[in-house]
Amino acid sequence: MIKPHKPHLRNPLKNARGLGSAKDGTGHFIVQRVTAIALIFLAIYAVGLIISMIGDDYATVRATVAHPCHAILLTAFSIATFWHAKLGVQVIIEDYVHTPFSATALHLLNIFVCALAGIASVLAIVRIALGA
Repeated sequence: MIKPHKPHLRNPLKNARGLGSAKDGTGHFIVQRVTAIALIFLAIYAVGLIISMIGDDYATVRATVAHPCHAILLTAFSIATFWHAKLGVQVIIEDYVHTPFSATALHLLNIFVCALAGIASVLAIVRIALGA
């Protein structure tokens, strides 16, 4: 005798539990997109600024970067670049590194490298802007 097919009485949410958190992905997605949009405009500005300074001497370039408007926009460019890079590398680590120790080590390395590079670039801009 053939047994009739039993309907699955389990809630689909029960099947999905334990497969990962769904609480932080949207915020991460939004921040990555916002930094990407900011970088479109800031990169165009930075490239234009660099092109405009081609052939200028050191003192002129330093004075241009020291202008408050340029210093602020270059600082924003640096912060957005390293924040966006950190988020992008984080996604790659989460998607392709499956051993917990390696994933933790790479996440920490990602955070420290991006933070150190961002701090160094902001410090360089501030030193130029303040004439140090």
